[in-house]
Amino acid sequence: MIEAATLDRLRALVGDRLQTTQAIREQHSHDESGHAHALPDAVLFVESTEDVSAVLRLASACRMPVVPFGTGTGIEGASIPVHGGLSLDLSRMDQVLSVNVDDLDARVQAGVTRLQLNDALKAHGLFFPIDPGADASIGGMASTRASGTNAVRYGTMRENVLGLTVVTASGEVIRTGGRARKSAAGYDLTRLFVGSEGTLGVITEVQLKLYGQPERIASAVCQFDTLEGAVRSVIETIQLGVPVARIELLDELQMQASIAYSKLDEFMPAPTLFYEFHGSEAGVAEQTATVAALAAGHGGGAFRWAAKTEDRNRLWKARHAAYYAGLALHPGARSMVADVCVPISRLAECVLAAQRDSREAGLVAPIVGHVGDGNFHVTYLARDERERALTVSLHRVLVERAIDAGGTCTGEHGIGIGKRGYLAREHGEGAVSAMQAIKRALDPLGIMNPGKVLPDAG
Repeated sequence: MIEAATLDRLRALVGDRLQTTQAIREQHSHDESGHAHALPDAVLFVESTEDVSAVLRLASACRMPVVPFGTGTGIEGASIPVHGGLSLDLSRMDQVLSVNVDDLDARVQAGVTRLQLNDALKAHGLFFPIDPGADASIGGMASTRASGTNAVRYGTMRENVLGLTVVTASGEVIRTGGRARKSAAGYDLTRLFVGSEGTLGVITEVQLKLYGQPERIASAVCQFDTLEGAVRSVIETIQLGVPVARIELLDELQMQASIAYSKLDEFMPAPTLFYEFHGSEAGVAEQTATVAALAAGHGGGAFRWAAKTEDRNRLWKARHAAYYAGLALHPGARSMVADVCVPISRLAECVLAAQRDSREAGLVAPIVGHVGDGNFHVTYLARDERERALTVSLHRVLVERAIDAGGTCTGEHGIGIGKRGYLAREHGEGAVSAMQAIKRALDPLGIMNPGKVLPDAG
């Protein structure tokens, strides 16, 4: 519990941007996951790096837990204040600070959302490709090392963040990286903070790589006789080096859900791939011909094309709504979303095993995936204690299978609350000890997002 004297000191710093009403606290008590809600003692809306610095200096002096909050769209509980304290809302830090057209980079405040950024970039013929589905904040995407549907071609936040402004637990402002596309100067602090989920400091500004709008964009849908055929066609596509921009998998259960939820009545509830191709007219034609031939060889039907902007938007809106479509299959259920990632050669084996396990257990568990880079999601849905127990058991089996295959327990959602128990299995005790040493060095009082990422955090 934050002491009344501390709240008074915070109000002296920021005035009515400090909120303690029940409604505001409840808005910041959860994300999109099924993890238990936890109320912060107060919510503070910051507007600048200087605000954050002042707040963290006070938090350090008072040993007050601080939990950064962006848009609340995460699904591993990273922004849930499990130990109470202060929820630090960065949504008002929403300025695009600079766009450097010639150098293809931009600097933004952490509260800028991906859609807001891309709207600002349209006039320059540029775009930022990382697309986790939700209209997440750039700071949140950096802190969770997000990726999404375009990662197979453009990479993840790790590859697309050039530099950061970060406020450490003591209130010190540091700047990492820069605008150069490469550097060999000192430790790579940018990569340290990207993916740290607010446990090492608060990201307030982000320097990003940008890309030119492709001359040609074409999207297509292909439905398959079997899930295995769909996945194996993806594997061959990647192995042949086809520079496809997106390859998204929906199993038959997820397609059933998406047809009903997003009104995709022209499709069947069958294993399906959504594709997008970027490039020149000739390049896209070559890519699509190659991919169509590979799909046909694995039981894929004719491609349904979405060449017009409005048709593409409808298609990808449906893909982004897949999580909510899945929830509608099992009304009243709570979700546990796995987002494992495996080497591409093990993808078919792991996807098929996950589907088989869920079916044998009688669970509703649609599968989607950014399968071009080996990343897939199983949304386990449970309404009662029996189903919840099965969900926990199957989630563990799925994660352990992925790690044993040389993969990871989380491809893009982060560790947060839900994956802390798998960190040592994936990386080993020595690596976890090194992470703990970094945490102690940068946050000796343990005030930064306690209870997240590390097994003994908080």
